[in-house]
Amino acid sequence: MLVPAHSLESLPRRQAAVVAAIDWAKLAVPEARRLRELGFDEGVSVEVLHRSVLGRGPIACRIGRMTVALRRTVAAVISVTPR
Repeated sequence: MLVPAHSLESLPRRQAAVVAAIDWAKLAVPEARRLRELGFDEGVSVEVLHRSVLGRGPIACRIGRMTVALRRTVAAVISVTPR
């Protein structure tokens, strides 16, 4: 059964997922470069660890062994498939 993709922004906390696609065209060049430098790409494992209490703040996610903070607008262009 094929599991539908979600955006990283809407992925529940502690739900392991795999990056299915990144809409690079919706990102500014510096943001896209930062994601690439952090290792974001298709097939990479990712997990949301924390969300801002204020609702629209950044989210913390684990990619590999790193924990990174992403703006929600950036997380919204990353499609993930839950495991």
